[in-house]
Amino acid sequence: MNHEYIFFSIFLCFICLVLALDLGIFSKGNKQVSFKNAFAWTSVWITFSVIFFLFLKQYGNLVHGISTNQELIEVTQKYQPDLTFQSTDFEVNISKYNSRISIDYLTGYFIEYSLSVDNLFVILLIFNSFAVPAMYHKKVLFWGVIGAIVLRMAFIFSGSLLISSFHWVLYVFGAFLVFSGVKILMSGNQEEKMDVEKHPIVRFTSRYFSIWPDYVKSKFVHIHNGKRYLTPLFIVLLVVEFSDLVFAVDSVPAIFSITKDPYIVFFSNIFAIMGLRSLFFLLSNVMHLFAYLKYGLGVLLAFIGFKMLFEHWFASIGFNNIISLIVILGILSTSILLSILFPKKKAIDSD
Repeated sequence: MNHEYIFFSIFLCFICLVLALDLGIFSKGNKQVSFKNAFAWTSVWITFSVIFFLFLKQYGNLVHGISTNQELIEVTQKYQPDLTFQSTDFEVNISKYNSRISIDYLTGYFIEYSLSVDNLFVILLIFNSFAVPAMYHKKVLFWGVIGAIVLRMAFIFSGSLLISSFHWVLYVFGAFLVFSGVKILMSGNQEEKMDVEKHPIVRFTSRYFSIWPDYVKSKFVHIHNGKRYLTPLFIVLLVVEFSDLVFAVDSVPAIFSITKDPYIVFFSNIFAIMGLRSLFFLLSNVMHLFAYLKYGLGVLLAFIGFKMLFEHWFASIGFNNIISLIVILGILSTSILLSILFPKKKAIDSD
């Protein structure tokens, strides 16, 4: 539909504009991001996310350009086959549809945002393992966010095409999410380590490209005696992008359990990703306080996986997306509350 492309283009223009403000114009230079700046931009992105939820609740039909009951039925049969309309009044039906997709978006946003927090632990591990100076974190995350947007766009719309052609793929996704959740629960809070030399990205780039041994300011490429070298900072960026791709394998299918509409999946993903950089600088010094968050994410993935595997049973007992949202918020709130009430003590190394 032409309306979809127009709305999608406007949305991308808006994202590019705010991205330029957040990551470019207001963040020039290599100075370390302050807590105040990180808090401000985290608040800005959360506010934008809530505003978009309110927009969808009122004008969500504009995403697909729905203006008649027939168009509404066609779109819901394609993306929300369980949504039915008892009335012939278009205003009543479109209000019901808008409420549905706004809840779908909000639920997907909370799923993606919570899983992004786990991704932050990995990014911090990457920075520490590669001994990246704090002043360069901002640039890596700048390009990391841009790369993540492109990767998610390709992943989401190709995944939607796959699901629309082969519905059984959802069950594969569900089984994988259950496996991922159980794996997280089994591993618990074991200290994660990264062997830099054995990382597949490091081994690949070292084999096919010339690598400069040291950081050269904030450069990704260094020219010496007329020869181009990739710097360690560029390797770090590739590793961060690789980690996001791995997380996308969990998070994107999880949101497809909420809605089959790729545009809603994309919107929820992008708003969560765009706030990832500021959230990193906001939480980087307190991540160790969320000792039970990983357990919560494990339960969350397992719950979503079971919901995908037994979607018909969940539907038969009236388990709708509002209840899903409540369960998801309950899981996350419980894990955070337990982390606050029962903080884990750091082990003290003996001499």
